[in-house]
Amino acid sequence: MLNHTKVKTADLCEACRSLEPTQPGFISNDHEAKVSYVSNQYPDHPQVFSMVRQACVRSLSCEVCPGREGPFFFGDDSRGHVFSHTFYIKDSHARGLSRWYSILVVMMDKIYLLNSWPFLVQHIREIIDHLQEKASKVYEEEQAKCPQRAHRLAVSMNPANFRQHRGENKPARSLIELTRDKNIFSQLHLRFTWILKACSNRLTEKLLEGPPTEDSIVDLEKQEETDEGFIKVFTKKMSVTDTSDIESNCNEEQPYFNNLQHMLKVLGYQKFHLLAHHVVIGNQIILRSNNRNLVRSIIDCLKMLLPKGCCQILYYSDQYQDSWRCSFLGLYPDTVIPAHVLRTELYLLMDIKQSHHIENPDVNQLIYSLHSQAQLPERGPTVLSKMEAALMNDKLSNEVIVQCLICQKEEWMNKVKVLFMFTKAGGNRTEDETKKLLQVLGAQEEDRRVLKYWMTGLSVQYKTHMLSASMSQGQAAASGT
Repeated sequence: MLNHTKVKTADLCEACRSLEPTQPGFISNDHEAKVSYVSNQYPDHPQVFSMVRQACVRSLSCEVCPGREGPFFFGDDSRGHVFSHTFYIKDSHARGLSRWYSILVVMMDKIYLLNSWPFLVQHIREIIDHLQEKASKVYEEEQAKCPQRAHRLAVSMNPANFRQHRGENKPARSLIELTRDKNIFSQLHLRFTWILKACSNRLTEKLLEGPPTEDSIVDLEKQEETDEGFIKVFTKKMSVTDTSDIESNCNEEQPYFNNLQHMLKVLGYQKFHLLAHHVVIGNQIILRSNNRNLVRSIIDCLKMLLPKGCCQILYYSDQYQDSWRCSFLGLYPDTVIPAHVLRTELYLLMDIKQSHHIENPDVNQLIYSLHSQAQLPERGPTVLSKMEAALMNDKLSNEVIVQCLICQKEEWMNKVKVLFMFTKAGGNRTEDETKKLLQVLGAQEEDRRVLKYWMTGLSVQYKTHMLSASMSQGQAAASGT
C-alpha cells in the first residue's frame, strides 16, 4: 500500500487520492493459483482497514528510520507487523521542495515478513527509484521555468520568516501530477501484484512426517544468512519474467528436458544407463553445449538420482573446474578439458550438438556424444537398477516416479548411515567384517562404490553426532577397563 491517504472520501485532497471517485479500483486475477489481487483506496475489511490506517500513521510520524529515508520494521502480534520504506519525492510547490511518502507491507506473520526482508527491500527500492526519477524530471522542468520559486520557498523555511506565503498557499498535488503519469497507480498495482506473488512463491513451507530425511537436514544446513542477519529458508530464486525452474530466457522454441523419463526416452537406455551410472557412483559429469537452458535442464534432471548432499553444481562456466569443486559442470562447446582429466576414469563427457541443416531442433534432433575412459561392470548398482525400473514403467506418472526415487534414495542413505557408523565411528574394521555387514544390509560388491560416495552426502549434523557418540563410548570403555 502506498501511504499518503486520509480517512474519509469527502475529506480527500488531490494529494491523498489514488483513484478517481468513479473508479472502484484495480484487480488482477491469477487463475492458476485462484487468487485475486485488488488495489483500491481503502481496504474493505474493517479490521484490515484499522491495521493499515494505524500503520500508515505510525510510519510517517512516531516510527522513524535512521536517516529518515529507508526501510524499517515495527509492529506487534495484535496490530500486525509492518515493513515500511520511507522516501522523498521532489515537488517544486511543496515547503522544503519535497513530499514524504512510504510504502508499507503489513503481515500478521512476523517470521515470514522478516525472512522476506531482502526481497522486499530490493524490489520496493526499484519502485521508489522509478517514482523519484519521474518526479525529478518534472521538478527540473518546473524549476527551469520558474527558478524564483525555489528561492522564495527557501526563504519561507528560514525560522525568522517561518510563515505561509500567500503566493505559495496551494493545495498539495497528487502523485499523478508530481510524475505527470496518469497511469502511475495502475503501474503500481501491477508492480505490487508481482511482489506479492513472487514473494509468496520464493518461500516454500514443508510438512515433515516422522523423522526428518537427510535431504531436509542438508537443506537446513545450507540456510543462507543475509547481510541484514536474517535467514532465507527453502528459497527459490525468482525473476520478474520467470517463476519456473528453467531460466527466464527459456521458451518453447528452445529444447530442454522435462524430467528423467523424458531424458530416458530421448537418449535411449544405453546412453541413459551410462550417464546415470556415472552419476550415482560420483564421477564428474561434464556437459558441453551452447544452449545453457538445455544444460541446466539435464543437470536438474540428473541430480534427482543423488542425495542433495552429494550435489555440487556449476551450471555454466567458461573454463574447466575440478571435480572436487563440482560434480556437475556445464561448459561452452569449445572449452578445453585438461589432458590429465581425460586420462582418468573419474568423469563422463557429454557433447551436445545440432545438425547444421536444422535451425530450431528439439531434444530428439540433437546429437548426444558420450565419452569416458571407464568401462561399465556387467552388473550395475542395485539402487540404479531399481530407479531405472521405475523410470521405464510407462504406467507411472512423473509425480509417482519422483516419490519412488526419494524412497530409494532414503532407503540407501539408511544403509550409508549404518556403514558410516561401522567404518568411521566404529574404529578400524577388517575387509571380512565389512563384507559381512554389506551382506546383512543387502548390498552387493557393485554397490560398495555407491555407498562410499553417498557417505559424502551425509549431513554434518549426523556425522558430528555419530563421531561424538563413538568417542564417548570409547572413553567410557577405556575408563571401565
